[in-house]
Amino acid sequence: MRYFPTVCPRKNICGLEYTLRVRPRFYVPGLDATAACVPLPDDEAEHLVRVLRLATGAEVEVFDGRGGLWRAEVIESGKRSASIHAIEAIAAAPEVAVPLTLVISILKADKMDDVVRDAVMLGVTGIWPVVSDRSEISLSTVAKSQRVARWQRIAVSSTKQCGRAVVPVVAPAQGLASYLNEPTSSVRLLCVEPVGPPLMGGRVLPVQAVGKPESAHVIVGPEGGWAPAELSAAFAAGVVPVSLGGRTLRADAAPLVALAALLTTWSEL
Repeated sequence: MRYFPTVCPRKNICGLEYTLRVRPRFYVPGLDATAACVPLPDDEAEHLVRVLRLATGAEVEVFDGRGGLWRAEVIESGKRSASIHAIEAIAAAPEVAVPLTLVISILKADKMDDVVRDAVMLGVTGIWPVVSDRSEISLSTVAKSQRVARWQRIAVSSTKQCGRAVVPVVAPAQGLASYLNEPTSSVRLLCVEPVGPPLMGGRVLPVQAVGKPESAHVIVGPEGGWAPAELSAAFAAGVVPVSLGGRTLRADAAPLVALAALLTTWSEL
């Protein structure tokens, strides 16, 4: 973890002033670092003003979500708004050399939130939620619940926390069949269960044997696993079946194990 000079004055429960050791980070899409005054988006301004209670002159970091990160100073802190001035560009956490997209069958409850958060920290460049035969949620329910928007907010928050300056995009949810029909130049790696229906494709690769590609999609199934028809369709579409070992993993653990194993194999972690 990186530490910075103490720059952010706060008070503890005894009223004694102390300082934070890490500069707070704020997401400003489309940031123009040459502008003398950059207003923060409403939600970011609210966090600066009402949660962190930073005053004019406080030093912060701002990033544009596309790789740009700047040291900045708060030049206006009102009741509901805040503005900053970018001082200098600084280095963000390095991005993974192999663009990785996590294609994940939507999980129930808050498990999906946790997977999105941790996948961003591991360095994915995109998250594509899909609904498969054994998913416990429908596409219409996902659309009505605004879950994709929530996952995008979680992705932004996780980007702040891990030091990246590129915000992964959470794509609109789609059916697995629709995803498989989309053309892609990326290698598609389908994580298969150690105990499940007979595979109708070729040999299953251990995750450690997957060569380093130009880009990859990591496809992980739901709590109930893949249906036989889905496996057949996936292999017909040219996906590569990958094994994560002989132990059965929880649906929310499997994507993180897969990502960590691949990144370690490719010397990217």
